[in-house]
Parts: sequence; C-alpha cells; structure tokens
Amino acid sequence: MANSPQARKRARQNAKRRVHNHGMRAMMRTAIKKFLKTVAAKDRQAAESEYRLAVSVIDRVAGRGLETKNKAARLKSRLNSRLRGLA
Repeated sequence: MANSPQARKRARQNAKRRVHNHGMRAMMRTAIKKFLKTVAAKDRQAAESEYRLAVSVIDRVAGRGLETKNKAARLKSRLNSRLRGLA
C-alpha cells in the first residue's frame, strides 16, 4: 500500500489510466472487427469506410503508446490486404 501522499496520488492516477487505456484498446479491437465483418459481407463501399475508421483508431492508439508502432503498421497492412482482396 502506498504510504506517502505522492505514492497515493500515483496509485489513483494509475488506476484511472488503466481503465482509460483498456477502453482505448477495446475501441481499436471493435473497429477492426467491424471492418472484418464488412469484408466478410463483401460490401466494398462499407469496407472502405470501416477501413478508414479502423486505421484512424489504430493510429490514435499507437500514437498514445498503447500499442507499438510496428504492431500498428502490421495491423494496418493486414487490413489493407483484406480490402484489396475484395476487388
């Protein structure tokens, strides 16, 4: 247990950030799943819009350091190859 006031405050902040970070990661996963669902439905127009949304969310999450830049690039590359596969 944190004893000093600074340590107590850091513990509070860490708990708050953990919840926020979990929500951001969940938002990223949801955006990816929505895109994959539209790809499975073979809807090119909807897939393109979902792709743009997913890439935006992935970049936001990577920019905040919740996922590494390489993982973000790998995810975007895989999503893009799925999108190109619809053509």
